[in-house]
Amino acid sequence: MAFDYDLFVIGGGSGGVRAARVAAQGGAHVALAEESRYGGTCVIRGCVPKKLMVFASEFVDTVEDARAFGWDISPGSFDWPTFRGKLNAELERLEGVYRKLLAGSGVETFDMRARVVDAHTIELSDGTRKSARHILLAMGGWPVKPGIAGEELAITSNEVFHLDHLPKRMLVVGGGYIACEFACILNGLGVEVTQYYRGAQVLRGFDDEARGLVAEEMQQKGVELHLGTNVLEMKRDEASGSIWVKSTNGDEREFDQVMFATGRAPNTHDMGLQDVGVELGRNGEVVVDAYSQSSVPSIHAIGDVTDRVNLTPVAIREGMAFVETVFNGNPTPVDHDLIPTAIFTQPEMGTIGLSEEEAREQEPVEVYCTSFKPMQQAFAGRSDRVLMKLIVSRESRKVLGCHIVAPGAGEMIQLAGIAVKMGATKEDFDRTVAVHPTMAEEIVTMKAPVRTG
Repeated sequence: MAFDYDLFVIGGGSGGVRAARVAAQGGAHVALAEESRYGGTCVIRGCVPKKLMVFASEFVDTVEDARAFGWDISPGSFDWPTFRGKLNAELERLEGVYRKLLAGSGVETFDMRARVVDAHTIELSDGTRKSARHILLAMGGWPVKPGIAGEELAITSNEVFHLDHLPKRMLVVGGGYIACEFACILNGLGVEVTQYYRGAQVLRGFDDEARGLVAEEMQQKGVELHLGTNVLEMKRDEASGSIWVKSTNGDEREFDQVMFATGRAPNTHDMGLQDVGVELGRNGEVVVDAYSQSSVPSIHAIGDVTDRVNLTPVAIREGMAFVETVFNGNPTPVDHDLIPTAIFTQPEMGTIGLSEEEAREQEPVEVYCTSFKPMQQAFAGRSDRVLMKLIVSRESRKVLGCHIVAPGAGEMIQLAGIAVKMGATKEDFDRTVAVHPTMAEEIVTMKAPVRTG
């Protein structure tokens, strides 16, 4: 049977674009459909714009530190329209780069929605049908709201980059990394931020000691954090234009803006997948095997739509492994073990491997941990604290987990992650000479465990 394409990719995010490009460069006839903007969540409404906002929000501390170090400098006010204009220009530039990369690789693109009709057929939103030997699903995920009265008044992380102006008072609902990151960002930009989270502590799933310090530092910097608290209902106050919020802690308060960061769901709704036999999981994710193959052999899926490890670099690796498996005849599973990651709160948190709690459930461990005021902030008279933590197997001596809460933790964990991924032992860390004076030197100078078990 002759097909229009060797590969048809649905989704123009980082994973889909990488897979399409590499397959086309290898000689495959490839097409890609994207209904929104090229670059996906990461480039357009996630990692990239968020990190630029992180940079913008940190300058208030930089100015204060500069004054403490003797610079004659005065803090000004943040101009959101100026920043937003430059942000939009940068995102347009990056989207253009993605389009050029696809065109340069010979990938045919369709700027429209696509659905799956059968195991080898795609239908575009204009009614056109295309056939392909292989179909790759890379539609990513989308923010979801919790289903309460008045939720339509709230925004999500998708819309926060496009606000006409920064609100004076903002409620962030949620306790995951997206909620915590934006609570810190908006606080740094001068917004009065309140955060509600229904759980006992933010950043569930991460090391308890590390996330506890992050929560403390967030509050020290001005975020009003309410744990064990959720929103019951919301409505618009017609007189003031603000949003009235009733919460489970009994409070009734008004905010200028409310942002829900209460989870994301895979983009599989109305894609025709179940009709053609593609198995979906409880959250709507495409169920795949170690080689990203779905229950329909000709249909594969990568990235957030599979709800495995929802990180851009992982989606890219999954895309590369898909091409290697399907087009190069080299079956390549994706290694999802020991992935370093960073949470861009203030301070940042970098982590790889097991939390102390997870490790203790598996085997006897030693815990090496130190918390201190870093030199720069201490000299400037700030009370900020950082944390360095290693979880070590008592039997093998391997470092099972590394957790850093500090400015620049994302940069540090990338390098520490190499050692942990290689199976470094605590003695390997000990043999490494410290770089002095740095915060990171504490990772190799902790000699005695603070806890065992």
